[in-house]
Amino acid sequence: MGLLVAATFLAVAKIGAQRTAPGTDESPDRYAAVVGALRDVAQKPVVWAVAFVAIAVGMGGVALLAVGDFGLPEGLSGSLLGVAYAAVGLLVTGFVFLGAYFATRGRGLGNAHGVAAGSFAAGLVFLVLIAVQLLVGVVG
Repeated sequence: MGLLVAATFLAVAKIGAQRTAPGTDESPDRYAAVVGALRDVAQKPVVWAVAFVAIAVGMGGVALLAVGDFGLPEGLSGSLLGVAYAAVGLLVTGFVFLGAYFATRGRGLGNAHGVAAGSFAAGLVFLVLIAVQLLVGVVG
């Protein structure tokens, strides 16, 4: 936790040091160039389609290896099934986070409000998972 706090402090200090007053024109640095390039890539529907197909095929392959009889050791099959469950959980949580984030941003609020709403929504997903685990025992 200490390393996480230190890394967060350093990242915030570095980002804060790069900010300039609005209206001042400086040459774009490497950070701005990378962010611009990633924004251009993320706005193309082809990238989203290819990513969806890759995730779907990857998840299908992992699930097939986990439950199929391909000569894998029994411990590896159980681990692959755990990886599949974790990946689905991360995808659902990411969907909930980004949905809350973009819904908040679409209503005219800032980035901080979007991150707060997304974090709150993702926290609710984890709380529901914990409650279901305690009541029903679906994991493990």
